[in-house]
Amino acid sequence: MFSMAPKRKKPTSNGGATKRRKAITMETKYYIIKRSEKGETNTEIGRALGLNRTTVQSIVKDKERILQHMECGASMKAVTTQGATTRIGKQHNPNLVAMEKLLLVWLEDQIQRHVPVGIALIQEKARELYEVVVEKQGEGSATESFAASRGWFNRFKVRANLHNLKLQGEVASADEEAAERFPGCLAEIIREGGYTADQVFSVEETGLFWKRMPSRTYISKEEKTAPGHKVSKERLTLLLGSNASGDFKLKPLLVYLAENPRALNGIFKPQLPVIWKANKKAWVTDGIFEEWFNDHFVPSAKKHLEEKGQEFKVLLVLNTGPGYPINLGEVYPEVEVVYLPPNTTSLLQPMGQGVIGSFKAYYTRRTFRHVLSVTENSGGKLDVRQVWKTYSILDAIKNIAAAWNEVKKSNLNGAWKKLCPNFVMNFTEFEKGESLDAVRRNIVQYSERLNLGVEAEDVNELLESHGEELSAEDLIELEKQMIREEEEEAPAPKPPRALNAKILLQGLALIEEGLFMIGEQDPNVERFTKYEREIQDAITFYKETVKKKQMRESMQAQLENFDFKSKSPAPPAILNPEEMSYPDSTTPEIVVLSPPTSPGVMYLKTKDMAH
Repeated sequence: MFSMAPKRKKPTSNGGATKRRKAITMETKYYIIKRSEKGETNTEIGRALGLNRTTVQSIVKDKERILQHMECGASMKAVTTQGATTRIGKQHNPNLVAMEKLLLVWLEDQIQRHVPVGIALIQEKARELYEVVVEKQGEGSATESFAASRGWFNRFKVRANLHNLKLQGEVASADEEAAERFPGCLAEIIREGGYTADQVFSVEETGLFWKRMPSRTYISKEEKTAPGHKVSKERLTLLLGSNASGDFKLKPLLVYLAENPRALNGIFKPQLPVIWKANKKAWVTDGIFEEWFNDHFVPSAKKHLEEKGQEFKVLLVLNTGPGYPINLGEVYPEVEVVYLPPNTTSLLQPMGQGVIGSFKAYYTRRTFRHVLSVTENSGGKLDVRQVWKTYSILDAIKNIAAAWNEVKKSNLNGAWKKLCPNFVMNFTEFEKGESLDAVRRNIVQYSERLNLGVEAEDVNELLESHGEELSAEDLIELEKQMIREEEEEAPAPKPPRALNAKILLQGLALIEEGLFMIGEQDPNVERFTKYEREIQDAITFYKETVKKKQMRESMQAQLENFDFKSKSPAPPAILNPEEMSYPDSTTPEIVVLSPPTSPGVMYLKTKDMAH
C-alpha cells in the first residue's frame, strides 16, 4: 500500500558513495506516524524501512503538518500535486498560469461539494477567472487574448494531470424521469431488506457562512471594505442527517479551516455539541467522511436501534458524486449504502427537502437573537458593531447545535415524502411547529430592534447565499492557503478493494464444490453435516452481497437504458455464471441453475450426478 524507500546506491570504484537525497513519499511518512502511534521506537521503524533514526524522528515531530496535508489532499490528489503545478507554471502567459491555478481550486471545490462539472462550465469559469486576473494585474497586462477553446481545455487537462476527472458533458438539469422511477427501486430495496423507518438514514453536506449579515446592512458593507477581511474565514461545512422516522438526529459534523481557533482555547473538542474536524479549505474530504462513518455514524445508529429494541441494520442513502469512499457498504455487513441517481439530489435528497433550509433559518434567527441579547444586556456599553466583532466560532457552534435541535421530527419525517412516501406520518399542526415565514418575520423584528433595516427579501437572499459557489476573490484566498511540498510525491495510492460480484460467485462456487467432495469422502454424516452448516452460515454475508450487487446492477442498467420516449425498460443485466471460467478444467462442472429452486443455493454437477 505504501511505497518503500529506494535502496542505497552501491559504493563507487573510488570507495566513495554516491550521495543522493532520498525522496520520502507522504504515504510513507503517514505510515511512519501510524507505526509510531502504535508504540514502535524510531530506531525500530527506521530499521524496518531502511531509514536513519534521525530521519524518522524528524517525520514524527512534523506529525501535525503531515496529517493535515494527507487530510487536505486525499480527495483529488492529482489536482494538487507538485507536478501539475510545475507543468502549469511552464506556460509563457503569466495571466494564464494564475488563472489555471485558481481554476484548479474551483474544480476541487466543486468536487468536494459533489457538484457535476462539464467542459462548457469549466470553459466559462476559465474565461471569468482570466478576466479577474487581468483586471487585478492592471492595464497592459493582457498581452494575449484567451478564448478558453476546446484545444486549451485538452492541454489544460494534460498539464493539470486531470486524467481521472469525470466530466458530465453538458451539465444536466434535474432529472425528473429518474427521480420518478428511483423511489420504486428504493422501495424494493427496503422491502427486501426489511428496513423500518428507524433504520433508514440520509445525510447531506451543506456550506454555511457562519458570520454573515444581509448584504444591504451597514455591518456587511463595512466588513467588505475593511482591510484584511476574508470571506473564506466565514465559511464552514456541515454534514447533517437523520433517520426517516425523524426520531434520531445525527450529531452534526462541522469542518472548519483551522484546527485550533483562538475561541476554542481551553475547550475539550470531543465534548462540543458538534463533531469537530478541520482542514485548510473547510471541506469534508473522503478521509473525514470515512472517519465519520466508522467512528460516529455506525456506533450512534447501532446504539439508537438497540435502545429501541430493534435489530442493528441500516440503509444509508447518499448523493451520487465523487468524495465518498466506494466501499462504504462493504465494511459493515449490517450497513447498506444506496446512492441517488445522478442529477436527482435537488428532487429527492430528504435533507434538501426543507430540512437544511429550516436549519439555516433557525441559525440565522439565533444569530440575530444573540446580537440583540448581548447588546441589550450590556446596558448601552456595547453597540451592534462591537458585539458582531466579538461573535466567534464558539458562539456559532452553540447556535448551530441549538438550531439543529429546533428542527422538528415532523420536518425530518415529512422530508421523505418524495423518496419514501410510505414512511411519512400524519402530524398535527401543533407537532409541525412554526412555519418558515414566522421565522423570517422574527428575524426582521430583531433587525428592527437593532436598527439594521433588514426586510423579508434580504433574509431570503441571506439564506440562499449559503449555497453559492466561491467567488473569484474567495478562490484567490484559498489558492494562497494551499500547502506546497518541496519534494515530489509518489503516485496516488490505489483505491481500496471492493467486492466484485463475479469473483465472489466464482469463489462461492468453489467452496460448494469443496464441500461436495468432502461430503463424498467423509463416512461420518453427522460430523460433516455440522461443519457444512457452520461453513454455510459463515459465508452467508458473501451470498447476500452477490444477490444485492446483482440486483443493484440490474436496477442501474434499467435506469440507464430506460427509453423515456417509449417508457419501456431495457432487459435487466444479470451475471451469467455459465459464461465464467474456472481455474481447474478437471474439476466437476459448476453450474448455477437459473432460476434456482432455492434462492442463494448453488448446484454442483458432475458427469453422472447433480448435488
